[in-house]
Amino acid sequence: MVVAMDQRTNVNGDAGAQKEEGFDPSAQPPFKIGDIRAAIPKHCWVKSPLRSMSYVARDICAVAALAIAAVYFDSWFLWPLYWVAQGTLFWAIFVLGHDCGHGSFSDIPLLNSVVGHILHSFILVPYHGCCRRISHRTHHQNHGHVENDESWVPLPEKLYKNLPHSTRMLRYTVPLPMLAYPIYLWYRSPGKEGSHFNPYSGLFAPSERKLIATSTTCWSIMLAILICLSFLVGPVTVLKVYGVPYIIFVMWLDAVTYLHHHGHDEKLPWYRGKEWSYLRGGLTTIDRDYGIFNNIHHDIGTHVIHHLFPQIPHYHLVDATKAAKHALGRYYREPKTSGAIPIHLVESLVASIKKDHYVSDTGDIVFYETDPDLYVYASVKSKIN
Repeated sequence: MVVAMDQRTNVNGDAGAQKEEGFDPSAQPPFKIGDIRAAIPKHCWVKSPLRSMSYVARDICAVAALAIAAVYFDSWFLWPLYWVAQGTLFWAIFVLGHDCGHGSFSDIPLLNSVVGHILHSFILVPYHGCCRRISHRTHHQNHGHVENDESWVPLPEKLYKNLPHSTRMLRYTVPLPMLAYPIYLWYRSPGKEGSHFNPYSGLFAPSERKLIATSTTCWSIMLAILICLSFLVGPVTVLKVYGVPYIIFVMWLDAVTYLHHHGHDEKLPWYRGKEWSYLRGGLTTIDRDYGIFNNIHHDIGTHVIHHLFPQIPHYHLVDATKAAKHALGRYYREPKTSGAIPIHLVESLVASIKKDHYVSDTGDIVFYETDPDLYVYASVKSKIN
């Protein structure tokens, strides 16, 4: 086993900081994934199309009601409240489409595909391309793997240091990383090539091209609808009703997906080669408590069990997590309890983006390291602000 750890105490802390009171999160777990599966009650595996559709109906009705109310009152006092609320609901819709992609929405593939395309196209996400079917499938099958993971992948040191300084600044200066999702859809992450819209992208197998073409067509139809509405009611109205909530949705998506894989109090490992396994990679994910938003965005904060068993419907994740805790032991990290508004997560997000920049080019178990120059700049800027 080869382990690469950052030992510069002035920025990153010493290597011993990787272990939490004698517990090494990178150690081979003393249990198998079958042990966790056996601990989860049978009802947690049951998918109810009716129950899943009820959440879709709830969210669509809420989105429509908010939009109608915002247009009716047309008050600059209320628009900011509308933007935050509607952007949050867009994120909730994304989570339901994400369930469709995993097949946890129902056991009916056609229903999953139709609902997934409708929900994700509405928020300008290519269902098959990104979602939750193909590139996201790659993320789940390779979670925690430095080279093969797909979502918020750590940059190897050589690649990181070859990036222009301006790119590093954009990637690691809050809030800019929280607006990265649309760029990721078109260009992926540094060091990876391919577009989620192009059927001939290297992301996809030849057998998947028709699926990608279908998703891109649905995405294009939604974009065309927005353009037509801009001519009918004016671009400013479309921007207020749809555009700004879309930006809020992107910020939700980027922040939540980042926090599920970064920002724990103790650094968590990333793996390469023979040290990686599906179980070990899944155990590096982190549960989060989002306060009043837990129910609104369908308990996506219960992320560890979701990563290990993505076929479990979102409405059973809390029960499954409670049952699996004893099997996971210290490999399960209890999320910090949130108040009504999860303000504490902002601190975790900012602190991680300031310090977690790259991983070593060598080693089968690696931890995030810090670019001292970027860290000093971020610290000075935060003090000035």
